[in-house]
Amino acid sequence: MTLTIIPFAEGEAHLDWLSLCAAFQVGHERPRAEIGDIFLYRGKDTLLNRAAWIDGMGIAVKSATIFPGNPEKGDPMINGAVNLYDDASGTLEALVDFHLVTKWKTAGDSLYAATRLARSDSESILIVGAGTVGRSLWQAYRAAFPSARFAVWNRTRANAVAMAAECEGMQVADDLEQAVRAADIVTSATMSTDPLIKGEWFRPGQHIDLIGAYRPDMREADDVALRRARVFVDSYDTTVGHIGEIKIPLEAGVIARDHLIADYYEPEKFRRRSDDEITLFKNGGGAHLDLMTSRYILDAWRTAG
Repeated sequence: MTLTIIPFAEGEAHLDWLSLCAAFQVGHERPRAEIGDIFLYRGKDTLLNRAAWIDGMGIAVKSATIFPGNPEKGDPMINGAVNLYDDASGTLEALVDFHLVTKWKTAGDSLYAATRLARSDSESILIVGAGTVGRSLWQAYRAAFPSARFAVWNRTRANAVAMAAECEGMQVADDLEQAVRAADIVTSATMSTDPLIKGEWFRPGQHIDLIGAYRPDMREADDVALRRARVFVDSYDTTVGHIGEIKIPLEAGVIARDHLIADYYEPEKFRRRSDDEITLFKNGGGAHLDLMTSRYILDAWRTAG
């Protein structure tokens, strides 16, 4: 088997957001993934390995090095690759650029949930956080909501202005509360540990998409938000005991375990029931989604020749 190496730009040229959503759907029709993470540390430097195996799809090992001192030397802080292995033989099939997989997995995860949980007639989308992920969310959400108006809010307004200048038609929101109240979809990708999105701001029919929190001490939405919404996650295995957005309110008794309606492996329950309900999705982005994304990227690469 010939090893395929897929760089960022060349690989991305063959990708489509809605096709990735379809790949997620097919991937979750297979047996539930086996996943495992390994962290190694040297001072402030980190090696992160995330692995997943899905029977019939193969194995992915996503390795990333995070060296905070690199930017001072003119080098990227984060480097890595995804190793994709054949399911039948265990042979290494492809090396896929780390940043390509991460971008499409993260934004695609949120988009896939929104296609099932947000109102199809959503007209206004607020992006909270003007970083790299925020820009990816703008690209992804436009695929499913092509007529929607976009706004961005960021703690540092200058960063929101810079993002709006890059994203055609995007407006800058100056008041977070007003912007949340006005939006049909709120998608948040911040590094917040203290909740900045308040449930008292929600109105019927909204969809709330939470991405940023990935550690046990991180949250983007408060207790009221969790209580007012029907809550969904991409995977119980990678969110319930690991991410503060879900872990903290569960352990504090703010919500009970059965307040989590479904994950992607329960498609019959993972859907909006009415136009008036508020839905909230926690994007945990586990390694099984890296595997599904990498397999989609490799299939698209091969189809393109």
